Amino acid sequence: MNRIFIAFFFFLIQTNLFGQAIEGTVINSKKELISDAQILNLSTKTHTHSDENGKFVLQNISVGDTLKLSHLGYELNNTIIRSLSSPITIVLDEKSISLEGVVISPKTNALNLITKIDLQTNPVSSSQDILRQVPGLFIGQHAGGGKAEQIFLRGFDIDHGTDIAITVDGLPVNMVSHAHGQGYADLHFVIPETVDKIDFSKGPYYADKGNFATAGYVNFQTKRNLDNSSIKMEKGQFSTNRLLGMFDVLNNDKHDAYIATEYLSTDGPFESPQNFNRINLFGKYTGNITPLDKLGITFSHLSSKWDASGQIPQRAIEMGMISRFGAIDDTEGGNTSRTNVLVNYEKFIDEQSYIKSTVFYSQYDFELYSNFTFFLEDEVNGDQIKQEESRNIYGLNTEYYRSFFINKIEATVQAGVNLRNDQSNGNALSHTLNRRQTLSYLQLGDINETNLGSYLNANFYYKKWTFNPSIRVDYFDFQYNDALQVDYETQTSSKTIVSPKLNILYDYTQNLQVYLKGGKGFHSNDTRVILSQSGKETLPAAYGLDAGFVWKPVPKLLVNTAYWYLFLEQEFAYVGDAGIVEPSGKTRRQGIDLSLRYQPLKWLFWNFDTNYTHARSIEEESGNDYIPLAPDFILESGLNALHKSGIYGGANVRHIKNRPANEDNSIIAEGYTVVDLNVGYKLKKLNFGIQVQNLLNTEWNETQFATESRLQNETIPVEELHFTPGTPFFIKGTVEFKF
Repeated sequence: MNRIFIAFFFFLIQTNLFGQAIEGTVINSKKELISDAQILNLSTKTHTHSDENGKFVLQNISVGDTLKLSHLGYELNNTIIRSLSSPITIVLDEKSISLEGVVISPKTNALNLITKIDLQTNPVSSSQDILRQVPGLFIGQHAGGGKAEQIFLRGFDIDHGTDIAITVDGLPVNMVSHAHGQGYADLHFVIPETVDKIDFSKGPYYADKGNFATAGYVNFQTKRNLDNSSIKMEKGQFSTNRLLGMFDVLNNDKHDAYIATEYLSTDGPFESPQNFNRINLFGKYTGNITPLDKLGITFSHLSSKWDASGQIPQRAIEMGMISRFGAIDDTEGGNTSRTNVLVNYEKFIDEQSYIKSTVFYSQYDFELYSNFTFFLEDEVNGDQIKQEESRNIYGLNTEYYRSFFINKIEATVQAGVNLRNDQSNGNALSHTLNRRQTLSYLQLGDINETNLGSYLNANFYYKKWTFNPSIRVDYFDFQYNDALQVDYETQTSSKTIVSPKLNILYDYTQNLQVYLKGGKGFHSNDTRVILSQSGKETLPAAYGLDAGFVWKPVPKLLVNTAYWYLFLEQEFAYVGDAGIVEPSGKTRRQGIDLSLRYQPLKWLFWNFDTNYTHARSIEEESGNDYIPLAPDFILESGLNALHKSGIYGGANVRHIKNRPANEDNSIIAEGYTVVDLNVGYKLKKLNFGIQVQNLLNTEWNETQFATESRLQNETIPVEELHFTPGTPFFIKGTVEFKF
């Protein structure tokens, strides 16, 4: 009896001194779960944050305490605790975006805060603009708008995706062993107006991100529902037309569904019209089928075709053969299509744990005609090549999440499994004439590549410290049937890689967080290189380090800066005319990132992103160790206004410095500075806008390469800069009707 009394006595003391715990969920008026909301107990000053499913657990709480909730884009909320007997649901009301609502915490990704601000202050209206919303990321287009963009990030010429993992709602965008290049990431199946959030981070520090996540990753999250239906029409120079329809189909307490469709056509500024057109279809359903079960189904389809003028040599312009918008071979171009089906399922086991799973399927066709070298290899027919494939992708991702307490240490753990299988049939590189005749095959075969990955990720929150150890294991199986071999043979290889990671965060104050991140990542090599051409590395590793801070020196200024370092065991260089991904040895990059977001007035926002990088090849002697097309300095900035009167607009500038186009820096890829402008006026149901690209009509080269080529009248080849000219002054108008 004495023992029972003593235990009861200490229980009462603990309850009175330390309070109890309360569980809750944070949502908005649209029934969407809100992650990263700060929950502060005004009585005890203890705090926590909602997880990605809007759930939170707050210790040391008593009846009568007041919880203060804050989140970017929502009104402050004070909730008085009336009872501790059952979980609570707190609804946050939306408001005009304000940097004052940004809260720095270990559960908040500072880069995600930045992209959320940018999406609301400078909405996107093209697939290219989607990627430009990622701080520090540069893009270039060089095939009539139908080909995936060339990507630059942290001193990388990532080509089309070798060192950045891109997903949409968890659906992988990167294509392994693609006909045009490893990691090819074509985002054009995304309708930009459907994008709600951008989850983005730099470096190989995240266990749930596997292949290609070395320089960073980007996950675009689409909207659960629409505020209203709408039709948008755009008309611009160069016979540019765009029609968008977004239709709210279902919107009630438990179920949401909408569809969107987009048509785009343009001839571009080139002398030989692009004849570009693209059709997109998108549909999404999300339903809370029970209080503990959520189901989502997404369907999308892309169909696109175009002609292109290709990359042109500088000497052809200087000799007066062509203008900047002319062509050596104007029969380049292609067509592509992609159909995606994605099913998401979330099961809440209890207030501390859940399971979420994703199953996806993609059917993909690709055909691209290029001519990089003109008449270097074939003096009579020219060097036009065709790259093509037909692909099926099957995949599954499953993650188990649980939160718990160890004494006074809050902890979470995630354990996940990923499975992806790519079947690329008729993966070919052929020598063609005028897009009509196939002269010979350089490569032809079927690829079957499987990636099985698993990871364990933990977070421990102790006072001002956060410790995030994690580990990832990936297994790859590569299979290739070479159709150019006389005898049938399935060439095979397999490889496993282990990737440990550790991130440490320290909240010095509520307005200053410092962090140290380190980890190992990887990118896979092309199956054909591994099996047919003896690639030096199958899964070359990347080792990274970030040391930086997130700081709010004043309520309406957010600063994020970091020193970073990244070592790659093997860099890849795409060799277009040979159709291979060529190993190019070990590389080292280090640099400084800086991002600022400032709100000088309630309706005025300033964004600033810059990065300096020192990138070199380790295995080459000094002076011949430059990494071709690796940018060493980039800058992006903009001033955007959202006035309550309905007037909006902005001016944005992007700059990239001159950079080496070859290993000894004897050929320079020219830098440029381009200014864009937009202005508009919103009524209740109507929205009028004008967008101007390249306001100052700058003469700039969008994509550039050092290429050896020969023109038809030349006797010897010449290596020099080849480029695609950037868009001149371009204006388009927009009218949107909401209903």
